[in-house]
Amino acid sequence: MIHIKNHHQKELFDPWASISPKRRRLLDQSWPGLFRNEILKELPVGKLAPFFRAHFGRPTKELYTVLGSLVLQQTQDLTDEETVDQLAFNIQWHYALNITEESDAAKYLCPKTLWNMRSMVVHHALDTILFERITNKLADVFKVNTDKQRIDSVHVKSNMRRLGRISIFAKSIRAFLVNLKRNHHDLFDTVDNDMVDKYLPEKALRCFSRVKPSESSKTLTSVSNDLFALVQQFKGHPEVARMRSFMLLERVLKEQCTLNESDSQEPVAVKPPREIPSQSLQNPSDPDATYSGHKGQGYQVQIMETYSATEDKKAKSTTLNLITHVQVEPAHESDATALMSAVRSTQQRGLGPQEALADALYGSDDNCRNAEEHGVEVIAPTMGDRKTDALSLADFETSPQGTVLSCPQSHAPVRVKKKNTRHTAAFDSEQCRRCPHQGSCPAKPGTSHHYLRYTHKDLRLALRRAYEQTDAFKDRYRWRAGIEATMSEYDRRTGVKHLRVRGLPAVRFCATLKALGINILRAAAVLMALTPAPKAGIPGTLSLNHAFSIVKERFLSLCRYLKNILSITVHYPSPMHINVS
Repeated sequence: MIHIKNHHQKELFDPWASISPKRRRLLDQSWPGLFRNEILKELPVGKLAPFFRAHFGRPTKELYTVLGSLVLQQTQDLTDEETVDQLAFNIQWHYALNITEESDAAKYLCPKTLWNMRSMVVHHALDTILFERITNKLADVFKVNTDKQRIDSVHVKSNMRRLGRISIFAKSIRAFLVNLKRNHHDLFDTVDNDMVDKYLPEKALRCFSRVKPSESSKTLTSVSNDLFALVQQFKGHPEVARMRSFMLLERVLKEQCTLNESDSQEPVAVKPPREIPSQSLQNPSDPDATYSGHKGQGYQVQIMETYSATEDKKAKSTTLNLITHVQVEPAHESDATALMSAVRSTQQRGLGPQEALADALYGSDDNCRNAEEHGVEVIAPTMGDRKTDALSLADFETSPQGTVLSCPQSHAPVRVKKKNTRHTAAFDSEQCRRCPHQGSCPAKPGTSHHYLRYTHKDLRLALRRAYEQTDAFKDRYRWRAGIEATMSEYDRRTGVKHLRVRGLPAVRFCATLKALGINILRAAAVLMALTPAPKAGIPGTLSLNHAFSIVKERFLSLCRYLKNILSITVHYPSPMHINVS
């Protein structure tokens, strides 16, 4: 049965009146007050409600409390046990989640319930909805200007061990044998006993971690032959072929080995390391993790955030830099494919940029042109180095249509020609031979003229490289470095680089909510900067709240005094009962 508290309903009496004014002010000016007043109502509890019955079964935990606890858990990088403790005893959590009761039903969450609710959110990708709703709300509350944004990626690791090739083979075989024994015991009995004794016992895999380097090639050949034998033995069984562990065997065989069906003696050969694709299996416990030659095994998170191009410290402290886009992908994916996804995602939510700062991988010519079609200017260096001692295509005067009008020495071409996207400009050879830049000019001698051949793309890249040498570009591009501080904060405050989960859906859930947590903490810091300090009272005057608190304190003191007097009177005998004689 669904249990949802209506947080839009006003309270007749303030349930937090028992908190002293100074502590109440601290709560209101920090993240608990921001969460309670602005964020709590935006949690998408309606997306969870369809998975429960409205009028049957035991009541669920209050859904606002559950979703809020999941957000705060990732924000503060807590384990499940620590999350249960914080929800039970931390007054900041109670205030943020507006929990006004003292019952176990309101302030206690079973770890199993927390796990089930998180699995439900992960499976249905509600973390993305959480991020988008709350980010849009913060952008609206703090009037965030999204015209200027910057993008970069950060490498994260799931909770998996780094394995060598031998261990990948051995662990994949053992996982398959364990599942086969558990689900198809009759088929398991057909497996060779030597193979079972070699891989199935718990201590069997230890021998593979102690292989000498001189024997690694021989061991790798042996385990690859064993894996090939298992695949050949069970690939004709439909039920076994649908097992996840058997699919991993086939994946390892395809990625790590070369099949030679014509050779019956050596039907399988191990590929050289350079031929192993970067999207190959890194650990059977986390099949979604891949490999990046630059940063290693794991995943990467694409982050786009707003920024303010100002040096004024006061203005910076009161301006919210908001993470507007989060996308989790395997580590082997290139940054070049992430820019347009971020642009489209933010524009669909009304948070699109007009300028996007990025490094060279994002700034390909295709990305710049596609972004320009969406009204976004990409400010990024071009790939490759520009020769400083040579002329480039940008040194020639060109028309808006891309036609060369004159060379750096102000000589017009004899003729120009255009075919599709290719341009050709022919210059007088006599003039070119007398040119002082003949050795460094891109115009090369031909049969009758010196020819300059180029495409639209060549011209665009040349103009971009020339612009990168100007002070205007350097002044605009220097703000990209600020996203490195964001990545440091992202890891330092939420622990995103070393997660406790495995698999792409779970990694996406953690990384997305941790980015949301950074937005909440940043917004709380801006709220603190925007809130004026409490003014000292004027001597001789009292505020209404202060006067009421004084009257309340005096009344309670009088009640305690009368109680003490009455208790003393009760315990002494009356004077009428005293024997005077």
